[in-house]
Amino acid sequence: MTFALVRTRALDGLAAPEVTVEVHLANGMPSFTLVGLPDTEVREARDRVRAALLISRFEFPQRRITVNLAPADLPKEGGRFDLPIALGILAASRQIPARALEGQEFCGELSLDGSLRGIRGALAAALATRRAGRALFLPRSNADEAALARGVTIQAADSLLTICAHLTGQVIIQPHAAPVTTDAEATESGMPDLLDVRGQFQARRALEVAAAGAHSLLLYGPPGTGKSMLARRLPGLLPPLDEDEALESAAVYSIVGSFDAKRWRIRPFRSPHHSASAAALIGGGSVPMPGEISLAHHGILFLDEFPEFDRRVLESMREPLETGVVCVSRARQRAEFPARFQLVAAMNPCPCGYAGHPARACTCTPAQVANYHARLSGPMLDRIDLIIEVPPVPYSDLAGRPAGESSATVRTRVALARERQISRQGAPNARLEAGQVEKHCAPDAAGAALAETAMHRLNLSARAYHRVLRVARTLADLSGDERPGAKHMAEAIQYRRGFGMPK
Repeated sequence: MTFALVRTRALDGLAAPEVTVEVHLANGMPSFTLVGLPDTEVREARDRVRAALLISRFEFPQRRITVNLAPADLPKEGGRFDLPIALGILAASRQIPARALEGQEFCGELSLDGSLRGIRGALAAALATRRAGRALFLPRSNADEAALARGVTIQAADSLLTICAHLTGQVIIQPHAAPVTTDAEATESGMPDLLDVRGQFQARRALEVAAAGAHSLLLYGPPGTGKSMLARRLPGLLPPLDEDEALESAAVYSIVGSFDAKRWRIRPFRSPHHSASAAALIGGGSVPMPGEISLAHHGILFLDEFPEFDRRVLESMREPLETGVVCVSRARQRAEFPARFQLVAAMNPCPCGYAGHPARACTCTPAQVANYHARLSGPMLDRIDLIIEVPPVPYSDLAGRPAGESSATVRTRVALARERQISRQGAPNARLEAGQVEKHCAPDAAGAALAETAMHRLNLSARAYHRVLRVARTLADLSGDERPGAKHMAEAIQYRRGFGMPK
Protein backbone atom coordinates (compact mmCIF):
# COMPACT_ATOMS: atom_id res chain seq x y z
CA MET A 1 0.00 0.00 0.00
CA THR A 2 1.30 3.45 -0.94
CA PHE A 3 -1.61 5.38 0.53
CA ALA A 4 -2.70 5.84 4.16
CA LEU A 5 -5.31 7.87 5.97
CA VAL A 6 -5.06 9.09 9.59
CA ARG A 7 -7.66 11.13 11.48
CA THR A 8 -6.75 14.02 13.77
CA ARG A 9 -8.16 17.32 15.04
CA ALA A 10 -7.38 20.96 14.27
CA LEU A 11 -8.18 23.89 16.56
CA ASP A 12 -10.70 26.59 15.65
CA GLY A 13 -11.57 28.69 18.69
CA LEU A 14 -13.07 26.23 21.18
CA ALA A 15 -14.01 23.83 18.40
CA ALA A 16 -11.84 20.96 17.20
CA PRO A 17 -12.87 20.17 13.61
CA GLU A 18 -11.80 16.84 12.16
CA VAL A 19 -8.80 16.79 9.83
CA THR A 20 -7.92 13.85 7.61
CA VAL A 21 -4.20 13.34 7.02
CA GLU A 22 -3.77 11.66 3.62
CA VAL A 23 -0.31 10.32 2.80
CA HIS A 24 0.71 9.12 -0.65
CA LEU A 25 4.05 7.62 -1.69
CA ALA A 26 4.97 7.78 -5.36
CA ASN A 27 8.01 6.90 -7.50
CA GLY A 28 10.39 9.68 -8.54
CA MET A 29 12.95 11.95 -6.97
CA PRO A 30 12.70 11.92 -3.14
CA SER A 31 10.66 14.86 -1.85
CA PHE A 32 8.27 15.74 0.94
CA THR A 33 5.32 17.97 0.01
CA LEU A 34 2.81 19.20 2.59
CA VAL A 35 -0.47 20.75 1.35
CA GLY A 36 -3.82 21.75 2.89
CA LEU A 37 -3.34 25.34 4.14
CA PRO A 38 -0.58 24.64 6.69
CA ASP A 39 1.05 27.50 8.57
CA THR A 40 4.79 27.78 9.27
CA GLU A 41 4.71 25.48 12.32
CA VAL A 42 2.90 22.77 10.36
CA ARG A 43 5.27 23.04 7.38
CA GLU A 44 8.19 22.54 9.76
CA ALA A 45 6.69 19.13 10.62
CA ARG A 46 8.56 17.72 7.60
CA ASP A 47 11.90 18.07 9.36
CA ARG A 48 10.62 16.96 12.78
CA VAL A 49 8.92 13.87 11.36
CA ARG A 50 11.95 12.84 9.28
CA ALA A 51 14.32 13.11 12.26
CA ALA A 52 11.88 11.36 14.64
CA LEU A 53 11.41 8.40 12.28
CA LEU A 54 15.13 7.94 11.68
CA ILE A 55 16.15 8.24 15.34
CA SER A 56 13.32 5.83 16.27
CA ARG A 57 14.95 3.36 13.82
CA PHE A 58 12.18 3.38 11.26
CA GLU A 59 12.89 3.64 7.56
CA PHE A 60 12.16 7.02 6.01
CA PRO A 61 10.88 6.31 2.46
CA GLN A 62 13.16 7.66 -0.27
CA ARG A 63 10.21 8.44 -2.53
CA ARG A 64 7.95 11.33 -3.42
CA ILE A 65 5.87 11.89 -0.27
CA THR A 66 2.71 13.96 -0.52
CA VAL A 67 0.76 14.78 2.65
CA ASN A 68 -2.64 16.43 2.33
CA LEU A 69 -4.40 17.93 5.37
CA ALA A 70 -8.10 17.94 4.48
CA PRO A 71 -10.29 19.97 4.37
CA ALA A 72 -8.01 22.30 2.44
CA ASP A 73 -9.88 25.50 3.38
CA LEU A 74 -9.40 25.08 7.15
CA PRO A 75 -6.29 26.86 8.53
CA LYS A 76 -3.90 24.43 10.28
CA GLU A 77 -1.51 25.64 12.98
CA GLY A 78 0.75 24.15 15.65
CA GLY A 79 2.72 20.94 15.98
CA ARG A 80 -0.32 18.73 16.67
CA PHE A 81 -0.15 17.16 13.19
CA ASP A 82 3.36 15.67 13.63
CA LEU A 83 2.17 12.38 15.09
CA PRO A 84 -0.58 11.65 12.51
CA ILE A 85 1.79 12.58 9.65
CA ALA A 86 4.47 10.20 10.97
CA LEU A 87 1.95 7.37 11.42
CA GLY A 88 0.57 7.99 7.94
CA ILE A 89 4.05 7.67 6.44
CA LEU A 90 4.69 4.46 8.39
CA ALA A 91 1.35 2.98 7.29
CA ALA A 92 1.82 4.00 3.64
CA SER A 93 5.28 2.38 3.64
CA ARG A 94 3.86 -0.78 5.34
CA GLN A 95 5.96 -0.46 8.49
CA ILE A 96 2.78 -0.54 10.61
CA PRO A 97 -0.63 -2.01 9.66
CA ALA A 98 -2.94 0.62 8.14
CA ARG A 99 -5.98 -1.21 9.49
CA ALA A 100 -4.83 -0.53 13.07
CA LEU A 101 -5.40 3.20 12.47
CA GLU A 102 -9.14 2.76 11.87
CA GLY A 103 -11.46 4.01 14.61
CA GLN A 104 -8.63 6.04 16.19
CA GLU A 105 -7.56 9.67 16.21
CA PHE A 106 -4.04 10.94 16.90
CA CYS A 107 -2.67 14.30 18.04
CA GLY A 108 0.81 15.18 19.22
CA GLU A 109 3.99 17.10 18.52
CA LEU A 110 7.16 15.10 17.91
CA SER A 111 10.59 15.85 19.29
CA LEU A 112 13.53 15.00 17.08
CA ASP A 113 14.18 11.87 19.18
CA GLY A 114 10.61 10.61 18.70
CA SER A 115 9.25 11.59 22.11
CA LEU A 116 5.87 13.32 22.31
CA ARG A 117 5.31 16.88 23.46
CA GLY A 118 2.01 18.25 24.73
CA ILE A 119 -0.36 20.27 22.55
CA ARG A 120 -2.89 23.01 23.08
CA GLY A 121 -6.60 22.21 23.01
CA ALA A 122 -6.42 18.57 24.06
CA LEU A 123 -9.73 18.79 25.92
CA ALA A 124 -11.51 20.30 22.92
CA ALA A 125 -10.10 17.48 20.77
CA ALA A 126 -11.27 14.86 23.28
CA LEU A 127 -14.80 16.28 23.39
CA ALA A 128 -15.00 16.25 19.58
CA THR A 129 -13.57 12.72 19.42
CA ARG A 130 -16.20 11.55 21.92
CA ARG A 131 -18.95 12.83 19.64
CA ALA A 132 -17.34 10.95 16.74
CA GLY A 133 -17.22 7.70 18.76
CA ARG A 134 -13.48 7.07 18.35
CA ALA A 135 -10.47 6.63 20.66
CA LEU A 136 -7.86 9.39 20.98
CA PHE A 137 -4.07 8.97 21.27
CA LEU A 138 -2.28 11.89 22.91
CA PRO A 139 1.00 12.80 24.60
CA ARG A 140 1.04 11.76 28.25
CA SER A 141 1.28 15.37 29.41
CA ASN A 142 -2.21 15.97 27.96
CA ALA A 143 -3.79 12.80 29.35
CA ASP A 144 -5.32 14.18 32.58
CA GLU A 145 -6.82 17.10 30.71
CA ALA A 146 -8.32 15.04 27.87
CA ALA A 147 -9.67 12.34 30.22
CA LEU A 148 -12.02 14.91 31.76
CA ALA A 149 -14.20 14.40 28.67
CA ARG A 150 -15.86 11.34 30.16
CA GLY A 151 -17.06 8.70 27.75
CA VAL A 152 -14.07 8.83 25.39
CA THR A 153 -11.14 6.40 25.42
CA ILE A 154 -7.92 8.36 26.02
CA GLN A 155 -4.69 6.48 25.38
CA ALA A 156 -1.54 8.33 26.38
CA ALA A 157 2.03 7.62 25.33
CA ASP A 158 5.48 9.09 25.78
CA SER A 159 6.87 8.39 22.33
CA LEU A 160 6.16 7.44 18.74
CA LEU A 161 7.72 4.02 19.40
CA THR A 162 5.22 3.23 22.17
CA ILE A 163 2.25 4.05 19.93
CA CYS A 164 3.65 1.98 17.08
CA ALA A 165 4.22 -0.95 19.46
CA HIS A 166 0.57 -0.69 20.52
CA LEU A 167 -0.65 -0.57 16.90
CA THR A 168 1.40 -3.68 16.04
CA GLY A 169 0.17 -5.57 19.11
CA GLN A 170 3.53 -5.74 20.91
CA VAL A 171 2.43 -3.47 23.80
CA ILE A 172 -1.04 -2.59 25.06
CA ILE A 173 -1.64 1.01 26.12
CA GLN A 174 -4.31 1.05 28.81
CA PRO A 175 -6.99 3.81 28.76
CA HIS A 176 -6.16 6.77 30.97
CA ALA A 177 -8.48 7.53 33.93
CA ALA A 178 -9.53 11.10 34.74
CA PRO A 179 -8.26 12.71 37.97
CA VAL A 180 -10.86 13.09 40.71
CA THR A 181 -11.35 16.38 42.58
CA THR A 182 -13.86 16.58 45.42
CA ASP A 183 -15.97 19.64 46.25
CA ALA A 184 -13.97 20.10 49.46
CA GLU A 185 -10.71 20.19 47.52
CA ALA A 186 -12.25 22.65 45.06
CA THR A 187 -13.25 25.11 47.79
CA GLU A 188 -10.51 24.69 50.38
CA SER A 189 -7.38 24.61 48.25
CA GLY A 190 -5.38 27.32 50.01
CA MET A 191 -7.74 30.18 49.21
CA PRO A 192 -7.38 33.28 51.43
CA ASP A 193 -9.95 33.45 54.22
CA LEU A 194 -12.39 36.27 54.84
CA LEU A 195 -11.53 35.98 58.53
CA ASP A 196 -8.26 37.81 57.75
CA VAL A 197 -10.16 41.02 56.95
CA ARG A 198 -10.47 43.39 59.90
CA GLY A 199 -13.48 45.68 60.03
CA GLN A 200 -15.14 46.63 56.69
CA PHE A 201 -18.44 45.02 57.64
CA GLN A 202 -20.40 46.75 54.87
CA ALA A 203 -17.88 45.63 52.25
CA ARG A 204 -17.96 42.08 53.65
CA ARG A 205 -21.74 42.11 53.37
CA ALA A 206 -21.51 43.32 49.76
CA LEU A 207 -19.02 40.56 49.03
CA GLU A 208 -21.49 37.97 50.32
CA VAL A 209 -24.29 39.44 48.20
CA ALA A 210 -22.05 39.48 45.12
CA ALA A 211 -21.12 35.83 45.70
CA ALA A 212 -24.72 34.74 46.27
CA GLY A 213 -26.12 36.30 43.10
CA ALA A 214 -23.01 36.44 40.85
CA HIS A 215 -23.26 40.25 40.84
CA SER A 216 -20.59 42.64 39.56
CA LEU A 217 -18.93 44.74 42.25
CA LEU A 218 -16.95 48.01 42.43
CA LEU A 219 -14.95 48.81 45.57
CA TYR A 220 -13.70 52.38 45.97
CA GLY A 221 -11.75 53.99 48.78
CA PRO A 222 -8.34 55.36 49.79
CA PRO A 223 -5.13 53.31 49.35
CA GLY A 224 -4.51 50.59 51.91
CA THR A 225 -8.09 50.09 53.08
CA GLY A 226 -8.30 46.46 51.92
CA LYS A 227 -9.99 46.66 48.51
CA SER A 228 -7.70 44.12 46.84
CA MET A 229 -7.70 41.97 49.98
CA LEU A 230 -11.49 41.77 49.88
CA ALA A 231 -11.62 41.01 46.16
CA ARG A 232 -9.15 38.13 46.46
CA ARG A 233 -11.38 36.49 49.07
CA LEU A 234 -14.44 36.38 46.82
CA PRO A 235 -13.52 33.05 45.10
CA GLY A 236 -13.48 31.36 48.52
CA LEU A 237 -17.13 32.31 49.02
CA LEU A 238 -18.33 30.84 45.73
CA PRO A 239 -19.66 27.29 45.33
CA PRO A 240 -17.39 24.94 43.36
CA LEU A 241 -17.89 24.58 39.63
CA ASP A 242 -20.25 21.83 38.55
CA GLU A 243 -18.94 19.43 35.92
CA ASP A 244 -20.39 21.28 32.91
CA GLU A 245 -19.04 24.63 34.10
CA ALA A 246 -15.67 23.07 34.91
CA LEU A 247 -15.42 21.57 31.41
CA GLU A 248 -16.25 24.91 29.78
CA SER A 249 -13.64 26.72 31.87
CA ALA A 250 -11.06 23.97 31.37
CA ALA A 251 -11.58 24.06 27.59
CA VAL A 252 -10.58 27.74 27.50
CA TYR A 253 -7.41 27.08 29.51
CA SER A 254 -6.69 24.11 27.26
CA ILE A 255 -6.73 26.41 24.22
CA VAL A 256 -3.99 28.64 25.68
CA GLY A 257 -1.98 25.67 26.98
CA SER A 258 -2.17 26.52 30.71
CA PHE A 259 -4.61 23.89 31.97
CA ASP A 260 -3.96 22.46 35.45
CA ALA A 261 -5.90 19.23 36.08
CA LYS A 262 -5.49 19.59 39.86
CA ARG A 263 -7.45 22.87 39.85
CA TRP A 264 -10.09 22.15 37.26
CA ARG A 265 -13.04 22.41 39.71
CA ILE A 266 -11.78 25.69 41.21
CA ARG A 267 -13.28 28.92 39.93
CA PRO A 268 -10.68 30.99 38.05
CA PHE A 269 -9.48 34.34 39.39
CA ARG A 270 -7.85 36.61 36.83
CA SER A 271 -6.20 39.93 37.70
CA PRO A 272 -4.65 41.60 34.62
CA HIS A 273 -2.48 44.71 34.99
CA HIS A 274 -4.09 48.02 34.08
CA SER A 275 -1.73 48.37 31.10
CA ALA A 276 -3.41 45.37 29.38
CA SER A 277 -4.43 45.95 25.78
CA ALA A 278 -7.86 45.25 24.29
CA ALA A 279 -6.52 42.09 22.65
CA ALA A 280 -5.14 40.86 25.99
CA LEU A 281 -8.42 41.50 27.79
CA ILE A 282 -10.97 40.61 25.11
CA GLY A 283 -8.95 38.20 22.97
CA GLY A 284 -7.28 38.52 19.61
CA GLY A 285 -4.18 37.75 17.58
CA SER A 286 -3.78 36.74 13.92
CA VAL A 287 -5.00 33.33 15.07
CA PRO A 288 -7.79 34.32 17.51
CA MET A 289 -6.99 33.39 21.10
CA PRO A 290 -9.09 33.90 24.24
CA GLY A 291 -8.38 36.92 26.43
CA GLU A 292 -8.68 37.54 30.16
CA ILE A 293 -12.47 37.77 30.13
CA SER A 294 -12.66 34.26 28.65
CA LEU A 295 -10.00 32.90 31.00
CA ALA A 296 -12.24 34.21 33.81
CA HIS A 297 -15.26 32.27 32.44
CA HIS A 298 -17.38 31.06 35.39
CA GLY A 299 -14.97 32.88 37.71
CA ILE A 300 -13.75 36.31 38.77
CA LEU A 301 -12.17 39.06 36.67
CA PHE A 302 -10.56 41.53 39.08
CA LEU A 303 -9.57 44.91 37.64
CA ASP A 304 -7.51 46.83 40.19
CA GLU A 305 -6.93 50.55 39.56
CA PHE A 306 -10.08 50.49 37.44
CA PRO A 307 -9.85 54.02 35.94
CA GLU A 308 -6.22 53.44 34.91
CA PHE A 309 -7.31 50.97 32.22
CA ASP A 310 -7.59 52.44 28.75
CA ARG A 311 -11.16 53.62 28.28
CA ARG A 312 -11.50 51.79 24.96
CA VAL A 313 -10.43 48.58 26.67
CA LEU A 314 -13.10 48.98 29.34
CA GLU A 315 -15.78 49.88 26.80
CA SER A 316 -15.00 46.69 24.85
CA MET A 317 -16.20 44.70 27.89
CA ARG A 318 -19.70 46.14 27.84
CA GLU A 319 -21.20 43.67 25.38
CA PRO A 320 -19.58 40.53 26.90
CA LEU A 321 -20.84 41.63 30.34
CA GLU A 322 -24.38 41.44 28.97
CA THR A 323 -24.17 38.46 26.62
CA GLY A 324 -21.57 36.19 28.25
CA VAL A 325 -19.76 35.58 24.94
CA VAL A 326 -17.19 37.46 22.86
CA CYS A 327 -16.62 37.17 19.12
CA VAL A 328 -13.08 37.78 17.84
CA SER A 329 -12.94 38.36 14.08
CA ARG A 330 -9.78 38.48 12.00
CA ALA A 331 -9.12 38.47 8.26
CA ARG A 332 -8.54 34.71 8.04
CA GLN A 333 -10.53 33.43 10.96
CA ARG A 334 -13.44 34.16 13.28
CA ALA A 335 -13.78 32.61 16.73
CA GLU A 336 -16.36 32.86 19.50
CA PHE A 337 -15.27 32.37 23.11
CA PRO A 338 -17.36 32.13 26.29
CA ALA A 339 -17.03 35.07 28.70
CA ARG A 340 -19.54 34.56 31.52
CA PHE A 341 -17.38 36.21 34.17
CA GLN A 342 -18.09 38.11 37.39
CA LEU A 343 -16.51 41.56 37.30
CA VAL A 344 -14.91 42.91 40.48
CA ALA A 345 -13.15 46.29 40.25
CA ALA A 346 -11.29 48.51 42.70
CA MET A 347 -10.36 52.18 42.49
CA ASN A 348 -9.34 55.23 44.49
CA PRO A 349 -11.82 58.11 44.91
CA CYS A 350 -9.45 60.55 43.20
CA PRO A 351 -5.97 60.64 41.55
CA CYS A 352 -4.13 61.15 44.86
CA GLY A 353 -6.41 58.66 46.56
CA TYR A 354 -7.44 60.68 49.63
CA ALA A 355 -10.67 62.46 48.70
CA GLY A 356 -12.98 62.17 51.69
CA HIS A 357 -10.27 60.71 53.94
CA PRO A 358 -10.92 61.64 57.60
CA ALA A 359 -7.25 62.31 58.40
CA ARG A 360 -5.39 63.12 55.17
CA ALA A 361 -6.12 66.06 52.90
CA CYS A 362 -6.80 65.53 49.20
CA THR A 363 -4.39 67.41 46.92
CA CYS A 364 -6.51 67.11 43.77
CA THR A 365 -8.46 69.95 42.20
CA PRO A 366 -12.19 69.47 41.50
CA ALA A 367 -11.36 69.30 37.78
CA GLN A 368 -8.83 66.52 38.36
CA VAL A 369 -11.35 64.53 40.40
CA ALA A 370 -14.02 65.04 37.73
CA ASN A 371 -11.64 63.94 34.95
CA TYR A 372 -10.63 60.90 36.98
CA HIS A 373 -14.25 59.80 37.40
CA ALA A 374 -14.96 60.59 33.73
CA ARG A 375 -12.58 57.81 32.71
CA LEU A 376 -15.44 55.46 33.59
CA SER A 377 -18.40 55.94 31.27
CA GLY A 378 -21.98 55.99 32.50
CA PRO A 379 -22.92 52.88 30.49
CA MET A 380 -20.00 50.99 32.06
CA LEU A 381 -21.00 51.97 35.62
CA ASP A 382 -24.59 51.13 34.76
CA ARG A 383 -23.51 47.51 34.30
CA ILE A 384 -22.12 47.24 37.83
CA ASP A 385 -24.62 45.97 40.40
CA LEU A 386 -22.89 46.93 43.67
CA ILE A 387 -20.84 50.09 44.28
CA ILE A 388 -19.31 50.04 47.76
CA GLU A 389 -17.15 52.51 49.65
CA VAL A 390 -14.23 50.94 51.55
CA PRO A 391 -13.23 53.53 54.20
CA PRO A 392 -10.04 53.56 56.32
CA VAL A 393 -10.00 50.93 59.08
CA PRO A 394 -9.86 52.30 62.66
CA TYR A 395 -6.93 51.28 64.85
CA SER A 396 -9.28 49.46 67.25
CA ASP A 397 -10.34 47.09 64.44
CA LEU A 398 -6.76 46.51 63.30
CA ALA A 399 -5.40 45.86 66.79
CA GLY A 400 -8.35 43.77 68.03
CA ARG A 401 -9.19 40.15 67.43
CA PRO A 402 -10.95 39.19 64.18
CA ALA A 403 -14.63 40.02 64.60
CA GLY A 404 -16.03 38.77 61.31
CA GLU A 405 -17.04 35.37 59.97
CA SER A 406 -14.82 32.91 58.15
CA SER A 407 -15.15 32.17 54.43
CA ALA A 408 -16.56 28.71 55.22
CA THR A 409 -19.42 30.19 57.27
CA VAL A 410 -20.34 32.72 54.61
CA ARG A 411 -19.96 30.11 51.85
CA THR A 412 -22.66 27.99 53.51
CA ARG A 413 -25.20 30.83 53.25
CA VAL A 414 -24.10 31.61 49.71
CA ALA A 415 -24.57 27.98 48.67
CA LEU A 416 -28.12 27.91 50.09
CA ALA A 417 -29.01 31.14 48.27
CA ARG A 418 -27.56 29.80 45.00
CA GLU A 419 -29.57 26.58 45.40
CA ARG A 420 -32.77 28.62 45.74
CA GLN A 421 -31.94 30.51 42.56
CA ILE A 422 -31.05 27.44 40.53
CA SER A 423 -34.18 25.56 41.61
CA ARG A 424 -36.38 28.61 40.87
CA GLN A 425 -34.98 29.87 37.57
CA GLY A 426 -31.98 27.72 36.62
CA ALA A 427 -29.37 30.52 36.86
CA PRO A 428 -27.96 33.05 39.35
CA ASN A 429 -29.97 36.24 39.73
CA ALA A 430 -27.39 38.39 37.94
CA ARG A 431 -28.00 36.45 34.71
CA LEU A 432 -31.76 36.91 34.55
CA GLU A 433 -33.16 38.41 31.35
CA ALA A 434 -35.68 41.26 31.39
CA GLY A 435 -38.74 39.01 31.24
CA GLN A 436 -37.36 36.77 33.98
CA VAL A 437 -36.67 39.80 36.19
CA GLU A 438 -40.34 40.78 36.06
CA LYS A 439 -41.38 37.22 36.86
CA HIS A 440 -38.93 36.30 39.63
CA CYS A 441 -37.82 39.63 41.14
CA ALA A 442 -41.08 41.54 41.50
CA PRO A 443 -41.15 43.16 44.98
CA ASP A 444 -44.15 43.37 47.29
CA ALA A 445 -46.24 46.55 47.54
CA ALA A 446 -43.94 48.31 50.01
CA GLY A 447 -40.86 47.35 48.00
CA ALA A 448 -42.45 48.54 44.75
CA ALA A 449 -43.29 51.95 46.28
CA LEU A 450 -39.71 52.35 47.48
CA ALA A 451 -38.38 51.36 44.04
CA GLU A 452 -40.56 54.00 42.37
CA THR A 453 -39.21 56.69 44.68
CA ALA A 454 -35.63 55.60 43.99
CA MET A 455 -36.17 55.70 40.23
CA HIS A 456 -37.17 59.38 40.43
CA ARG A 457 -34.66 60.57 43.02
CA LEU A 458 -31.60 58.70 41.68
CA ASN A 459 -32.54 58.99 37.98
CA LEU A 460 -31.90 55.29 37.46
CA SER A 461 -31.91 53.91 33.92
CA ALA A 462 -34.05 50.90 33.04
CA ARG A 463 -30.91 48.74 33.17
CA ALA A 464 -29.95 50.07 36.60
CA TYR A 465 -33.51 49.52 37.85
CA HIS A 466 -33.43 45.89 36.75
CA ARG A 467 -30.08 45.47 38.46
CA VAL A 468 -31.53 46.82 41.70
CA LEU A 469 -34.34 44.26 41.42
CA ARG A 470 -31.84 41.45 40.86
CA VAL A 471 -29.81 42.48 43.91
CA ALA A 472 -33.00 42.73 46.01
CA ARG A 473 -33.93 39.23 44.87
CA THR A 474 -30.51 37.98 46.03
CA LEU A 475 -30.96 39.66 49.41
CA ALA A 476 -34.33 37.95 49.77
CA ASP A 477 -32.73 34.61 48.88
CA LEU A 478 -30.05 35.10 51.54
CA SER A 479 -32.72 35.78 54.16
CA GLY A 480 -34.99 32.98 52.90
CA ASP A 481 -37.91 35.29 51.94
CA GLU A 482 -40.31 34.49 49.12
CA ARG A 483 -40.38 38.01 47.62
CA PRO A 484 -38.17 41.09 47.89
CA GLY A 485 -39.60 43.49 50.45
CA ALA A 486 -38.96 47.09 51.46
CA LYS A 487 -35.89 46.19 53.52
CA HIS A 488 -34.36 44.29 50.60
CA MET A 489 -35.12 47.11 48.16
CA ALA A 490 -33.65 49.68 50.55
CA GLU A 491 -30.38 47.76 50.86
CA ALA A 492 -30.20 47.13 47.10
CA ILE A 493 -30.76 50.84 46.38
CA GLN A 494 -28.04 51.73 48.86
CA TYR A 495 -25.59 49.70 46.79
CA ARG A 496 -26.31 51.97 43.78
CA ARG A 497 -25.41 55.14 45.69
CA GLY A 498 -21.73 55.20 44.90
CA PHE A 499 -19.51 58.17 44.06
CA GLY A 500 -21.18 60.71 41.85
CA MET A 501 -24.67 59.54 42.87
CA PRO A 502 -27.20 61.67 44.76
CA LYS A 503 -27.06 61.25 48.52
